[in-house]
Amino acid sequence: MDFLLDGLRQAITLLLALDQATISAIQATLETALLAVSSAVLLGVPAGFLMGYFTFPGRRALRLVVDTLLAFPTVVIGLVVYAFLTRRGPLGDWGLLFTIPGMAIGLTILGLPIVISMTAVAMEGLDDEVRQTILTLGASRLQAALACLAEARYAIALAVVTAFGRIATEVGIAMMVGGNIKWYTRTMTTAIALETGKGEFAQGIALGVILLLIAFCVNVLVAVLRRRGAA
Repeated sequence: MDFLLDGLRQAITLLLALDQATISAIQATLETALLAVSSAVLLGVPAGFLMGYFTFPGRRALRLVVDTLLAFPTVVIGLVVYAFLTRRGPLGDWGLLFTIPGMAIGLTILGLPIVISMTAVAMEGLDDEVRQTILTLGASRLQAALACLAEARYAIALAVVTAFGRIATEVGIAMMVGGNIKWYTRTMTTAIALETGKGEFAQGIALGVILLLIAFCVNVLVAVLRRRGAA
């Protein structure tokens, strides 16, 4: 256990000294996660709203596909995105492989089913009397839809926070699509895997502490949003 305690002491030293390699990994992680979550929200919230608010042929089958994608192995996502972005792939000319935008594409695919599914569940959970009441007050169908979307805002925010937590702590996609390039695409999770493999525990533990703090903050936000949504 001595090496763990020694690693923890060195980790505290690295954090207090604002070690450049550690800061670079944190910045790459946050930049990639924010880009991916923004894309997932822009695509996922409207899709989840349409899926949960309206009824149309094939809706159940579509929900089944989205729910299945929740369990899509991250390594497979990384493999598919790598195949598309590699020089021989259909998007190879875009030069996105081993870049932060490239990683964000893969992580968006990871977070998108989470946002769609949780948004759809939030819309389905709304009491239909809410919509009927809004319509009887003279609102148009568009105004009623926007009012129902606003009513589910805490549940949708919960979906966004959940997706962020999943994306920020992912390692397989970041490793395959980002290439784990130091000072550029090395994230906290890929750095932890690399440093642990080399027997260098200090930076791994330092980044692990940051990840735990992020996970703690995400859980606090989730608890707050659930409490407000239930109120």
